[in-house]
Amino acid sequence: MSAAAGKPRLLIVGPPGSGKGTQAAFLAERFGIPAISTGDIFRANIKEGTALGKQVQAIVSEGGYVPDSLTNEIVRDRLHQPDAVDGFLLDGYPRTTDQVVALDALLAESDARLDAVVQLQADTEEVVARLLKRAAEQGRTDDTEEVIRHRLELYAQETAPLIEVFTARGLVVAVDGLGEVDEVTARIDAALAARGIVVPAV
Repeated sequence: MSAAAGKPRLLIVGPPGSGKGTQAAFLAERFGIPAISTGDIFRANIKEGTALGKQVQAIVSEGGYVPDSLTNEIVRDRLHQPDAVDGFLLDGYPRTTDQVVALDALLAESDARLDAVVQLQADTEEVVARLLKRAAEQGRTDDTEEVIRHRLELYAQETAPLIEVFTARGLVVAVDGLGEVDEVTARIDAALAARGIVVPAV
């Protein structure tokens, strides 16, 4: 099923402070698809004390990363749930090229593939200023400029190979993530519409 005829299968990426979470929620709502965040799934399972949650908690509490194999299994389970069969918005997955391979294989099982990758772009200095302001407002003293810059560097290192892969496939839709929320939303809609992925009329 093409994205133009049905619901799209999307991925959203963007640096900390780019408003990715907000735009992911808006996108999912407008297209009537679930926003699937691996971080949210992990946190929910930890909170609920499930077997998976205990497994993840043990890894994270020791400062480790949740292995690809476990993350892939979680995404597989979530994408097989009824609300995600016809379309979804992934946020936070895939994070590695190995996870891209796993996602490709999973989607291929139902003869599906990603329709587009929305990449929110943001000037580093503006993002640093935005995150420092947020930290001050919320009293988050750990979010120093040094910590924020380190997070942005890690994001750039981690996502560069993914963006390369998806750009080679012609899937990346780059959008300026700075500005008023509704302005960014309008840019995303216009960029997706240019690819034939149109928000359904209400």
